[in-house]
Amino acid sequence: MLMNKKRLLITIIVLLIALIIGIVFITAGRQKPAVLDSKVQMTAFNAGLETKAHAPGYGTTYEIFVYSFCDSDGDGIGDINGIRSKLDYIEDLGFDAIWLTPVHPSPTYHKYDVTDYFAIDPVFGTLEDYEALIAECHERGISVIMDMVLNHTSTEHGWFKEASDYLRELPDDWEPDSSYCQYFDYYNFSRESKEGYAPLEGTNWYYEARFWSGMPDLNLSSTKVRDEVGYILDFWIKKGVDGFRLDAVTSYWTGDPDGNVNFLRFFCDTARSIDPDTYIVGEAWTDRANIAILYSSGIDSLFNFPFAGQEGIICNILRGSNSASDYVKALNSSDDAYRSANPSYIDAPFYTNHDMARSAGYYALDQGPQTKMSYALSLLMSGNSYVYYGEEIGMKGSGKDENKRAPMYWSDDPDDPDVCAGPPDMDEVKMKFPSLKDQQEDELSIYSWFKQVIKVRNAFPAISMGKARLDETVSGDTVAAFFKECNGEDPVYIVINLSEETKTLSIAPDGMELSAVLNTNEEKIVFENGTLTLPSYSIAIFS
Repeated sequence: MLMNKKRLLITIIVLLIALIIGIVFITAGRQKPAVLDSKVQMTAFNAGLETKAHAPGYGTTYEIFVYSFCDSDGDGIGDINGIRSKLDYIEDLGFDAIWLTPVHPSPTYHKYDVTDYFAIDPVFGTLEDYEALIAECHERGISVIMDMVLNHTSTEHGWFKEASDYLRELPDDWEPDSSYCQYFDYYNFSRESKEGYAPLEGTNWYYEARFWSGMPDLNLSSTKVRDEVGYILDFWIKKGVDGFRLDAVTSYWTGDPDGNVNFLRFFCDTARSIDPDTYIVGEAWTDRANIAILYSSGIDSLFNFPFAGQEGIICNILRGSNSASDYVKALNSSDDAYRSANPSYIDAPFYTNHDMARSAGYYALDQGPQTKMSYALSLLMSGNSYVYYGEEIGMKGSGKDENKRAPMYWSDDPDDPDVCAGPPDMDEVKMKFPSLKDQQEDELSIYSWFKQVIKVRNAFPAISMGKARLDETVSGDTVAAFFKECNGEDPVYIVINLSEETKTLSIAPDGMELSAVLNTNEEKIVFENGTLTLPSYSIAIFS
């Protein structure tokens, strides 16, 4: 009887061991084959990286030009439900916020001339669609930033139409009286023809319209206009909007930086009185000194234009006009200037947007590495980093505005229902790199690179929140080596090779180990006994 019990026990133990071994093999078999069989080092090396919590505002935001992103109803125009259908895609890329270009009713395709601040343009959907988008984004931990255009409205806005009708009926020898028509004070009218003013048809009057005659400038010093802004903010914040992107903040008052600061301060104070956590980022297409002045308003973020575009710091470094170490020096110069104006500022780095030629056209002979590295330099900057839709697959588009806003290249299937028709008058845009569908299975595609860079950014909070410190012993013309450090977070040490040659470097990041790699080719990054072998156009991250 005892022997039978021992045999039973042995049998049970053997079965348990076999079960455990089986589970191990099954678990191993369920690991991603691409990770185990990958020829690209970063796919396997970075597989275990996990997203870590960042301070509010220090995320990664996806800019969507709504008209051209994804069509859900077959009319050829991108819409809100199309965006909802792609939230898996956006979330999988690693973004935690989306910025939608204007969604308000407007007579143009771009919607930067608003006719109603309290509604959604019917070509994009309904208010209920927008509320559903916000709700689903919040369920996924994705914030929604609304584009708010307040420098001007459309000439089709009810305010302007009422003011115009009033002036058309006003006798020539009468002075306007806002007690008869309050909307007269909403705009800047004059009986004199001035620079930046357009004639009001059917009258001897002119109105300020700095951008275009179809966009009359608002009188932002008017108490009634500011009251309207308060109503608009209250409406959308209570709908669940997490933040606002402010258009053309350098143009609220032409040639008057103090006036621009004054209005920004009013806007920020008003929004935060409704919800203290409202995030605000402004478009200040200007130089570092003037951006610093605008930060004195207390705004959270301003887009860092000096680093962006074909003439920006990043492009000049990739072209060899500036050294790799200049990248880190420029990071610190910007931080010093902006922090002195607003100690709690959050930088807003980006590389391209809907007003700029797309970055894949910046490097004529490039087959991918320079385009990839340029965006890595942007995404490794501190702050809330922005990526324009389609940049993650290397879309092209330059010349007139419509070309810069070409349809998202989901696939090259002409019958793909997601693909939009594109803006009216858009030229044919020939793409340099394959469609998303063709890139998703390629570990060396632009798309795969973006996923990896954002994954690394999300795994090390010091990347998005830290201050850079140049390692001058390693940095030079084509190599940038620097620490990023911030209180409460583990520091990281980043080494970037911006050349076409492999670099062998002696480094000593005390107490750190190689924790993430970013490769643009199949050559491996190796760190042994204080020597780092860094292939062409690659990045090593130590922590």
